[in-house]
Amino acid sequence: MSTYYRLAIFSLFVIINFKDGRLKMHTLQTAINYAHQGKIEEWVHMFLLGEGNNIDFSIGLKLEKRCFYGPLEMPLSHFERCCGPENTMKFTVGEKSFNRNVNNIKERFESGWSMPPLIINYVDGKFELNDGNHRFEALVRSDVTNYYVIIWTTSESDMNEFIQRYIGEFDES
Repeated sequence: MSTYYRLAIFSLFVIINFKDGRLKMHTLQTAINYAHQGKIEEWVHMFLLGEGNNIDFSIGLKLEKRCFYGPLEMPLSHFERCCGPENTMKFTVGEKSFNRNVNNIKERFESGWSMPPLIINYVDGKFELNDGNHRFEALVRSDVTNYYVIIWTTSESDMNEFIQRYIGEFDES
């Protein structure tokens, strides 16, 4: 992606996230508030363009219509990371920087930070953790067994399947 394009997206982030001279915080509570207003997709993109620092994922999500559900609390055992220092990961990153990020997140979380939900794709009956691999690992290292997620799908049939299989077992916030 060109530097110009990234700068344009960052400028849009600043316009969206600094309303009334204050920075909008992207926490679990703000995600829940946006969901109650029917604006969870808007929250996802604001988060990804801001603190989530995942511009490419936001752009990819906008390529076609998506369905979003959540945040809802689910067992972390349903998910696994796809990013980390292990050779088996889809996205491999350096061990030192991964552990440093995870430890910083763990410390913030254990100090009371309202950590944003994990963002997870549900497709063909399977989950893929798309955003929140460091947050996920920090939760695991903090012995947390359940946390809030936002589920997204590309097809309505996948969303309907997800709702049939999992909603009722877990309540939406």
